[in-house]
Amino acid sequence: MPSRVHLIAIDIDGTLLPTSSTTISRRNCRALREAQAAGLHIVIATGRRHQYAEPVLEQVGLSPRTVMISSNGSVVRHFDGELIQRNLLTVSSARALCPALRPFGETMVFTFDRQHAPSLVVESVASLHRSIGAWVESNRHDMVEIAPLERAFDQGEAPIQGMLCGNIARVRAAQHALEGMDIAADITMHRTEYAERDLGILDLLPPRCSKGHALEDYARSLGLEATDVMAIGDNFNDVAMLEYAGQAVLMKNAGSEMQALASRHGWAITLSNDEDGVAEVLEPLIRSAQQAGGAGDLAPAVTPSETGAGAR
Repeated sequence: MPSRVHLIAIDIDGTLLPTSSTTISRRNCRALREAQAAGLHIVIATGRRHQYAEPVLEQVGLSPRTVMISSNGSVVRHFDGELIQRNLLTVSSARALCPALRPFGETMVFTFDRQHAPSLVVESVASLHRSIGAWVESNRHDMVEIAPLERAFDQGEAPIQGMLCGNIARVRAAQHALEGMDIAADITMHRTEYAERDLGILDLLPPRCSKGHALEDYARSLGLEATDVMAIGDNFNDVAMLEYAGQAVLMKNAGSEMQALASRHGWAITLSNDEDGVAEVLEPLIRSAQQAGGAGDLAPAVTPSETGAGAR
């Protein structure tokens, strides 16, 4: 008997969102709403912090009780803000990252899980703006500049993550350097790359933090196993959840290294983010669940041939 899909975890950037817009397509919005109405558990799993993802997801119209895995697995909340799980970097680890990464440019950001105060601390807004100007403009209202960056921890408050950005070569070099330091044992690193912009992002998280770990913990809280879970993503920070899920789907717009991983693991490949690849995957599951009377446990697994693009 084929495995069934009960829960679907979906990335935002490069997956749910088109390449050059912050507007989710009508087809993707409709598919997400209909999947949820059909009884499938929809989980959004993103590298964005919760507050930065909210404006994008509001346009979909999902239930306020929908679950979001944010900051690459550091925080899990319902859309309405109710906390499910949170992991923090230790203050000592966060402080040690500042001098370790300063040789790679003044583009470090620390994110704090705050509700009523600026939650992003940077050493140099100007330096960060040169790397990710659009992101800085969108988040400037929630950003404070502190130099040297180590002073951000003078009050003993621990962040949920650190982030370094820059060109891909610099970010890969920073990750390689950290892997050779003692601090590597106290953090988890996730890299995201956008080759068309030569932009790399290195997220620095507490140990055992990833979209995959958070997704596994949440699925277990529902009594689900990996075989009940589907994950849809496009980038390196999605690897952990794609490896965990019983049904993994990669976007066609993913880079060559991710495509090679998909080939090795036998992951399905759907249409690109600009071709509504998420909806392409969800729509057959929705039809099956609706035919079964809205029972999400009757949604069949997706195979590579069902995604519209085929496996590579």
